[in-house]
Amino acid sequence: MKDDSVTAVARKPWNKGKIVGQKPPLKQQDVWAIRIRLQMSNQVRELAMFNLAIDSKLRSCDLLALRVQDVTRGGHVLKRAMIIQQKTHHPVQFELTSQTREAVGKWIQHAGLAESDYLFPSRIKCRPHLSTRQYARIVDSWFTAIGLDPSEYGTHSLRRTKAALIYRRTKIFEWYSCC
Repeated sequence: MKDDSVTAVARKPWNKGKIVGQKPPLKQQDVWAIRIRLQMSNQVRELAMFNLAIDSKLRSCDLLALRVQDVTRGGHVLKRAMIIQQKTHHPVQFELTSQTREAVGKWIQHAGLAESDYLFPSRIKCRPHLSTRQYARIVDSWFTAIGLDPSEYGTHSLRRTKAALIYRRTKIFEWYSCC
């Protein structure tokens, strides 16, 4: 007679040895370290992406879906922009600092982007814009470059950074500015 019993295979859990849960926001010195590295290595796209991620507090899917027309009018980068979030379908408004406006303006000029183009187009012809997975790899490389462990930080860390920095400075939590 044939033995039909199934032997249990010990599977390693996907999260064994990984940090799960909320990723911490970046500290001010980490933000400056990444910014300086990107400026010194003349990475125009990455600098614009990093500054915009910090200022906008957008999820990565919303950040990558931005079009040039969402952040510019008449060839000038706006001080304030508004988009509809993909997940919640709620409008969100965010301010762009002068540093971010300058970086985004340089990127648009450098890439020769038109008003209707995605702000961060894909290099793969069949995809309209950078994928969230590719963005996550880019963000991990930023963290690694300044000596942070990429498993402890993620794309959501960038989203939480500005609100955390404002809170540390003022000790006032502004719920409308972080969501």
